[in-house]
Amino acid sequence: MTKTPLILWFRRDLRLSDHPMLAAAVATGRPLLPVFILDPQSEAMGAAARFRLGLGLAHFGGVLAQMGSRLILRRGAALPVLRALLAETGAGGVYWQRMYDPAAKTRDAEVKSNLRADGFEAESFSGALLIEPWQVATGAGGYYKVYTPFWRAVSARGFAPPVPAHVHLPAPELWPASEDLASWQLGADMRRGAAVVLPHQRVGEAAALARLDGFIAASVADYRIERDFPAETQATSGLSENLAWGEIGPRTIWAAGQRALHQGAAGAEHFCKELVWREFAYHLLHHAPQIETKCWRPEWEGFGWRGDNADAERWRRGMTGEPFVDAAMREVYVTGRMHNRARMIVGSYLTKHLLTDWRVGLAWFAEVLTDWDPAANAMGWQWVAGCGPDAAPYFRVFNPAGQAEKFDADQRYRRRWIAEGAPAPALQALSFFDACPKHWGLDASRRYPAPIVELADGRARALAAYSAQKEGNGGNDGDL
Repeated sequence: MTKTPLILWFRRDLRLSDHPMLAAAVATGRPLLPVFILDPQSEAMGAAARFRLGLGLAHFGGVLAQMGSRLILRRGAALPVLRALLAETGAGGVYWQRMYDPAAKTRDAEVKSNLRADGFEAESFSGALLIEPWQVATGAGGYYKVYTPFWRAVSARGFAPPVPAHVHLPAPELWPASEDLASWQLGADMRRGAAVVLPHQRVGEAAALARLDGFIAASVADYRIERDFPAETQATSGLSENLAWGEIGPRTIWAAGQRALHQGAAGAEHFCKELVWREFAYHLLHHAPQIETKCWRPEWEGFGWRGDNADAERWRRGMTGEPFVDAAMREVYVTGRMHNRARMIVGSYLTKHLLTDWRVGLAWFAEVLTDWDPAANAMGWQWVAGCGPDAAPYFRVFNPAGQAEKFDADQRYRRRWIAEGAPAPALQALSFFDACPKHWGLDASRRYPAPIVELADGRARALAAYSAQKEGNGGNDGDL
C-alpha cells in the first residue's frame, strides 16, 4: 500500500542534521515534500534578511536536489498555500519546526488548528533551541528574568546529542509545481549593496559546520579574552549568521563547546554561555512577547527618548563623528553583520548620547543585518537602553572613545572601516561607499564629520534624563 506523503514546511531551519522534525518525518518512511512559503511574515523582513534568505534557499534547494529531492517554493498566506498543496499532492499532513516570535506563533497556531479540523496531521517540533521556553522555570514556577540563574538552570541539564544528517529523503511519485526563486527578487531592496555584502556571507550547513570546526580548533581557547576586540576577526565563531537561518542546530554547537570544555579549552564555557544568552532571548520573547515593541519595564514607556531624528540619520549613515561608532555602522553595510562589542557601543550611543528611542535602532538593525534574529535584536536593544530585563544599569553610558582605547588601541578596527583622511584607505573602508545608497552623496574624499555631540555633554544629558526617570518612579533602582 502506497503511503501518503508528508509536507515538510521549512522556514528558518535550512539544514539536514540536528533537526528533530526531519528525523521524525524520515522515521515514518513516507514520501517527503520539502516546501518553503514566502508568506507575509517572510516578506515583512528587512532588506538584508530577505537577501540572505534568498541565498539560503538557493543553497538548500541545491543540496536537496543533489539528494534526489526538491524544495518546492510557493508564495502567499501559509494556510491557503498549505491547503492547496495538500489537495494537489494527496499528502496526509504537514510537519514543521517551531518558531517563537508573536507573528509566527499566531500563524502557526492558525495553521495547526485549521489543518487538524480539516482532518490532516499538523505537527510542530523543537529544533531551534536547546530547550523549549516553557520547559525551564524558576523555583516559583515563573519565567526567568535574569540571565545568570537562567544559565545555571539550562547548563545543568543534559542534552541529547544532535541527530546526524539525513542523506536520503524519500521522494513522491509526482512533484507539485514550484515557483521560481529568482522571480521573488528577495535581494532587490539591497540594490548595489548586494554585490558588496555577498562575499562576506558563508551560506549553508556545510559552511556552518566548517566554521564551527575551525573556530573550535583555532580560537575557542582564547574566546573569553579575544572576543571583545572587533579587529580580531577570527576570535568569534561568526555562527550568528548560520544560526539565524537554521543552517546549523544549537545542539551541534553546544556539543562542540562542551567537548572543547572537557578538553581544557579555557574559553569554551563562555562560548556556551553566549549560546545560552540566545536561549534567554527566546525565553523572554515567548513569555513576554511585547518585548519586540514595548519596553519590558512598562514604566519606561514614559521616558523622554526622541523619535527618529536627524542625529539618528547620521548614526544610520556612519557619520556621527565618533570613529568607533561610525566604523561599526559601516561594517554592517559591507559585511551584513556587526561585532557584538560594537553593537553595544552603537546602541548605547544612540539611546544615551543621542537620547533616541531604542526602537529606532531596533528597526535599523532589522533592515541591515544578514544575521537578524528577532529575539536577540529585541533583547539586545532593551538591554543597552536600560529598559529591559537583566538590563545594563541606567547610569552605564558606554564612552565610544574610552571603549576604542580599551578594545581598539592600535586603531586597526577604525582604520579598517573609516576611509576619510587616511593616506591609503583600506579596501573594506572604501567598500562602504560602494554599498551605501547613492543619494547619501558620500565618498572617501570628503572631510570626516565633526562629532554630533561632545561625549561628556552627551553623557551628562543622558544621566540627567535617566535620573529624572528614576525620580519619577520613586527612586526605585530595582525598576531601573
